[in-house]
Formats: sequence, structure tokens, C-alpha cells
Amino acid sequence: MFKYLLLLIVIFCTIPVYAKTVLTGEVNYNIQSARQDLLQTTKKNFDAFIVAENITDKNNRENLKYCLKGNVELKDRVLAFFSDFTYAVMYNNDKYHVWYYSQNGRLIYTEEKDRLEYPYKFYKYSVSGRLVNMGVRVSEDETFIYTSQGRLIAHWLKDKAFDEYGNVVMTRKYLK
Repeated sequence: MFKYLLLLIVIFCTIPVYAKTVLTGEVNYNIQSARQDLLQTTKKNFDAFIVAENITDKNNRENLKYCLKGNVELKDRVLAFFSDFTYAVMYNNDKYHVWYYSQNGRLIYTEEKDRLEYPYKFYKYSVSGRLVNMGVRVSEDETFIYTSQGRLIAHWLKDKAFDEYGNVVMTRKYLK
């Protein structure tokens, strides 16, 4: 009888431990696996109507002022500023699209995401609709970007973009 009681106590004491065990899955990418995943995926279609609506940045001057102040998260949009003096805008009411503008507020590229959770794929188009590049955003800190043919352009880690040889090719303001 004592053995059964002891067995029941052990079982009841260990159940809470097993109940807290959570299995999680995580996708890990490297330069080659990200490339393969993108090349095996059908590319998104270009939406010319949505691009025409954003051909100029209506908030250009305001966005540039925020750049000087280092403010990137606004009430209605998130900004990213690059070392080549271009910048990107993502509006909170449409997080599937990112708009890349020249310093004077002219649209250079548009980017479309396939989903909003990490990891997600994105496709960047010129204003005329030509696929410029594609990538995988693995996390907030890491992104792989490739040409439309699959050649690595940059591997972003936080505020620096690296080429396939580990050289820094571009920087951006990266505030958390």
C-alpha cells in the first residue's frame, strides 16, 4: 500500500513540471537556405494602382525632419533612413507595403510582404513594376536580400548590411 501511495505522490508532483513544458519551433536561415526558399516561392504580383497612389511622399519634409531628430516610430507610420540618403515608410494601416523614397520624396521602390509574422518573404519592385530584389526577414534584427536571380545583395544584422564576404556595404539608423 505504501508503494502505491508513494507512486501517486511522485506522479502528482511531476505533472505540473510536464504541464509547463512547451514545444516551440524556430526556422533558422543562412545565406543558402534563404536563397533556396525564395527561389522556390512564386513571386508576388505588382499592383500598379497602389503604387500610383504613393508615387510621391506627401510627408516628405516632415519625414526628413524626423530623420534629423532620430524619431522613427510615429503615430501613423514607421520610418527607416539609409546612409545613401533614401528612406522608407511603412504605414500602420497597411503593414504589407513599404515605400522607398529618394531624399526629395519621389518613389523609388515599393515592397510587398507575404505575411506579417517572422519569418516573412518580401518582394521589392521598381516604379515600373520590375522585380528589383527579394528577401527573407528572419527577425527584427536579421534580413537576407537577393537579386531577382538569387545573388546575395546584403545580409542585414541590426544596423549593418554585409555582403557575402562579410564586408559592410550599407548602414541604417536602427533604434529600439
